[in-house]
Amino acid sequence: MRLFRSSELLGIARETLEFVLEACEETHPDEYMGFLRADDARKLGLDRSGQVITDVLVIPGTTSNPVSATVKTTMKPNDVSSVGSVHSHPNGVLRPSDADLATFGQGTVHIIVGAPYGRDDWRAFDNQGERTTLDVIDVDLPDEAFFDFTQSDIDAELAAEGRRRGVVPPADRDGDDDDDGGGFLSWLR
Repeated sequence: MRLFRSSELLGIARETLEFVLEACEETHPDEYMGFLRADDARKLGLDRSGQVITDVLVIPGTTSNPVSATVKTTMKPNDVSSVGSVHSHPNGVLRPSDADLATFGQGTVHIIVGAPYGRDDWRAFDNQGERTTLDVIDVDLPDEAFFDFTQSDIDAELAAEGRRRGVVPPADRDGDDDDDGGGFLSWLR
């Protein structure tokens, strides 16, 4: 939890909006559904406080068809806070349905994207379904470092975990320092 973070929503990163438009088009003729997450504007190089939408989280197990999308809320991670939601209307209608309004409780902005999913085929709404303004902001999004590791990093972490549990890799047992480069399973043989 970040203390003192301004909750003012400044807009959506252009790259994030482009991702949303592409995801909606790829999902067509079924609906697309996701939750919007934001980063602190200063972290993105802006000289003002507030938040910018930078991510879309798609919940595992989400099902969709041409008229609806259903999220398995039990699959939503506990640590995820969202500033709103995004979903598509394959029929192109850019206003919330009664069913949409019933889901607009969490977050402050809800985006509806309509076919044919061009730059102007989206609208933002508040929790009551009233149209609101959401600026598109040009910012450099931070590089994702989730997969920034090597096989050596994995081997070292597994070996350290094994030692914590009292499992000694074979090379340490027999004094043989030869590294066979076998990766994950090499010390289990």
